[in-house]
Amino acid sequence: MSVLDDRLTALRGQAREWAKDFRAAALELDRDPELIKDYLELPGVRCLSTFGVPAAFATDPPTAGPYRFDGTNGLERAVVLEEFAAGDIGMTLAAPGPSMSGVLVAKLGDEEQQEWFFGRMAAAPTWTCFALTEPERGSDASALGTALREEDGELRLTGAKRYVGNAARARYAAVFARTRPGPLGVTAVLLDTEAGGYHAEPLDSLGIRGAQIGAVTLDGAPVPRDRVLGRHLSPTRRGIWASVQVFNELRPSVAALAVGIASAAHAYVREHYAGARGEDRDLIEVLGRRIDATRALVHRAATVVDATGDGYLASAAKARACALAEETTLAACDLLAPAARPAHPLLDKLVRDARGVEFMEGTRNIQHLNLFQGLRSGRVGA
Repeated sequence: MSVLDDRLTALRGQAREWAKDFRAAALELDRDPELIKDYLELPGVRCLSTFGVPAAFATDPPTAGPYRFDGTNGLERAVVLEEFAAGDIGMTLAAPGPSMSGVLVAKLGDEEQQEWFFGRMAAAPTWTCFALTEPERGSDASALGTALREEDGELRLTGAKRYVGNAARARYAAVFARTRPGPLGVTAVLLDTEAGGYHAEPLDSLGIRGAQIGAVTLDGAPVPRDRVLGRHLSPTRRGIWASVQVFNELRPSVAALAVGIASAAHAYVREHYAGARGEDRDLIEVLGRRIDATRALVHRAATVVDATGDGYLASAAKARACALAEETTLAACDLLAPAARPAHPLLDKLVRDARGVEFMEGTRNIQHLNLFQGLRSGRVGA
């Protein structure tokens, strides 16, 4: 049974319409990610530029029919991001906007910090990035090597980050760093990348090329004291706790992106193999039912996270959706064989993008571990 009310149904329809522009530009952006600057006036990109800005700071929130929305809850994000990813996940993730950093600021920022950050997002399309993952340490917040130290009366960041979406484009970065040893020594800051000491360059990637995944070097980047997030909270509610909460909130979004890729591949093979019969037709129908079931799981997971903050079902949704995206895109290649991928460049792109979603917000084995822990704790029903 769908959990979408009239408002969310209207939102889905509007996002689906906007996503057509994404699909039309998908291959061009995949070839040259810098072309995102030519697409900033697309309605869907304009939507994403303020998607996640709370109503208190939004000056011109997107609308769908008679409804306004701001993208500050998980179910809303899941609905929109699935449709946009079905158009093109590269364009979706390349667009400017608060993105992951916005979720972190909403959770950890005090009133002044939220006004500073979201005010800039509402004023003009602005790229941001979320820098947690490090070389040789991955996204393990407890093992961070990036340091936030006081030097000559100023706070400065020193270290390196990897696999950061939009790193080379970002004007503002949310960066996790360590102030002292131990789990309570991790904190997050807002960094103006034009203040010096921030260097980013794109990395070669096979899929999701539009997002221009990058490597970041921090060489004494200055951080004003009022840009340390969570300064009004206890140490137990900053740092590692914050990263876990942000991942819990965003995993349904990643799962929705994966469902969008699967839906796009399914629609593609139905269009290009309309005369399927026998086992091939049965496989296409089974894939469609699995996509519908996984979408329902994603929506349920987003609803649970919105209500309780519990991320175990979100981990299950992300693991299942990512597996489905890979299986559906590869099945589409088999169904359109021989030489499906060279003859169908858009399908080839979907295959590459599907593999990339696996590594967002933790790989599948981490999601299975999170779900297992939830089952043992009794927070998730077997």
